[in-house]
Amino acid sequence: MVPKKDTKAPKTDLKSKSKASTSKSTNDTSSSSKLKAATAINTRHILCEKHSKKEEALAKLRDGGKFDDVAREFSEDKARQGGSLGWKVRGSLDAAYEKAAYELEPSTTGSPKFVEVKSGHGYHIIMVEGRR
Repeated sequence: MVPKKDTKAPKTDLKSKSKASTSKSTNDTSSSSKLKAATAINTRHILCEKHSKKEEALAKLRDGGKFDDVAREFSEDKARQGGSLGWKVRGSLDAAYEKAAYELEPSTTGSPKFVEVKSGHGYHIIMVEGRR
């Protein structure tokens, strides 16, 4: 009886490992098409009063500029750490900003995925670094 249990145990482990890897690949696939719900995001932005200044910042980003460097150069708000606003929970941001940010896939400052939004504060270029 002992050998049978030993034989079955590895099979069970293999099954659970295959389920875990299947779940992981399913999550990876679904994350590109639909984001999981989040209650908080770690976000950065570049805020410009004028449309023309926002366009200059966008051009730098499209030319391969790092998001945090472009934010330090162009952003007109108090987020001096490369546009970092830190972790923000739902309901704590401007409605237009929040809607766009929560729909955005996380990325890095070196290879940012960003979106533009106009709010009562001005023109924002938003990126998200993390979701939870």
